[in-house]
Amino acid sequence: MNFKTVTREYEGFLEDRKSRFLAHLVPFDRFDRRLEELRKEHRKANHIVTAHRRLLDDGRIEESGKDDGEPAGTSGMPTLRVLQGADLINCAVLVVRYFGGTKLGGGGLARAYSGAAQDAIGHANLVPFQKMVTKTVSADFASSSELERQIETLGVTVVARDYTEAGVELIVEGPEEVLAAL
Repeated sequence: MNFKTVTREYEGFLEDRKSRFLAHLVPFDRFDRRLEELRKEHRKANHIVTAHRRLLDDGRIEESGKDDGEPAGTSGMPTLRVLQGADLINCAVLVVRYFGGTKLGGGGLARAYSGAAQDAIGHANLVPFQKMVTKTVSADFASSSELERQIETLGVTVVARDYTEAGVELIVEGPEEVLAAL
């Protein structure tokens, strides 16, 4: 599957019968911190609904949608379905709701939350997802400069470098497909 992701935060907005829905699309590694920031920043908000998807090391996808006090199934799951429909991975959507005084009903809530999430995705610069992995490679001293040149050419990151009696051992990090060629 050709997943997409984001590398920074994007915002979206929807208003329905005076209720305001502020959506934040973030990389998954910023999810918990951003939720905490939004709770402090929007103390008067009625709800902060969340949905996320991330790829686990074993290849399975972990995903969830949380309603945060909205009627069950009316907000978190519709927001998650938007992430699924856009083939997004390793990202999350957080939607802050300010109640406008008129109840929207289950269908109205589902449309509003998913619409706000779609607006954030519409503003986003989606990039192809590449699974990042680490790999240990080694070379004797005579071949170490060639190994370093290959690593630089491939554009992967050297995480650690260890010199041994036999040569050098490198721990490198980069996209799975690129490291397979190393």
